[in-house]
Amino acid sequence: MLIYKKIEKKADHFIYGLIGNGIILLILGILIVWTDFMLRLVVGLATIIIAYGFFYMAYKIYAIKKEINKFIKM
Repeated sequence: MLIYKKIEKKADHFIYGLIGNGIILLILGILIVWTDFMLRLVVGLATIIIAYGFFYMAYKIYAIKKEINKFIKM
């Protein structure tokens, strides 16, 4: 069980890091888009897409973690 706790702790930190990066990039993307329109629109949308990727990756890792928890508790 000791190794399981270590893996779970690492996964939690990774998920929190991805969510934090996603929020920062989302806010940065919104600020970039609203400052100057055409040139920054592309950069802002790319940043928002990257933020969405972080959120999606965090969700998938969380789902995998839940499945591992169900498997180990059996």
